[in-house]
Amino acid sequence: MGLVAEFPADICAALAISQLRLSSWCFVDRPMHIDRNVTNCGSGEMQRAEKLFHIEERAADSPFVDKIWRARSVSSKAFISVAASHWEIVIWRQAENTNVTIRGPETRATAMPIPVDAEFFGVQFRLGAFMPDLPVPMLVDRDLTVTSRIGNTFRLGGSVWEIPNYENVEVFLRQLARKGLVTFDPIVTEVMEDSPVDLSKRSMERRIRRATGLTLGAIKQIDRAYKATVLLDAGATISDVVIEAGYADQAHLTRSLKRLMGQTPGRISQAVR
Repeated sequence: MGLVAEFPADICAALAISQLRLSSWCFVDRPMHIDRNVTNCGSGEMQRAEKLFHIEERAADSPFVDKIWRARSVSSKAFISVAASHWEIVIWRQAENTNVTIRGPETRATAMPIPVDAEFFGVQFRLGAFMPDLPVPMLVDRDLTVTSRIGNTFRLGGSVWEIPNYENVEVFLRQLARKGLVTFDPIVTEVMEDSPVDLSKRSMERRIRRATGLTLGAIKQIDRAYKATVLLDAGATISDVVIEAGYADQAHLTRSLKRLMGQTPGRISQAVR
């Protein structure tokens, strides 16, 4: 596998173990860009998930998780999956099948097809939470899916697990933590909060990449693009967003949002009007 050579020795070892334990799972690489030929029936240009789905969210009783969410399919064919520094587990049911997908961090916006008549719920993990046996770097811009056609179980980390639901997922999360299948590196939080850390820059970057799959620079670019998008969604002018979000100029903002959010500032602003 070509990706292995790009990783440090410890991550390569974990990757080799993971591949043995995930033989029933299917890796899918996300497209390199949004295919503008993918359109939504009668709805024109694709939209970001929060503009298309009715998403219900709640907090999680877990130190490793940001939030838990759920949604249902809509009539559109696809949506814009925006760049994200976090990873998540998504469980989706369609007809008689239940699918468990681990979605890695996303370094660019892509078009994601919407399954017909499906129900979804997801667990979005905190930045810095990771599974030691499943290196986050191998998940960047990739999805890992297994389909449960018999019973209500799936295999992960060498064990068979009952597929959780939106109401009881904390039980599943506690079991993951108890077995050491998910952990957290506090260095990530300290660095993101600009707290001093007793590490060399190289060691710090290595820890961050191991826990998040991304460089610190990539995480900050994604965070800034999110901030800019929130401001535009709230009705801020493009010129104000350039200043408040810390971009060099409007061209810089446009390049960033087009790559990371899948839309230009002008398009985002038009949707608000």
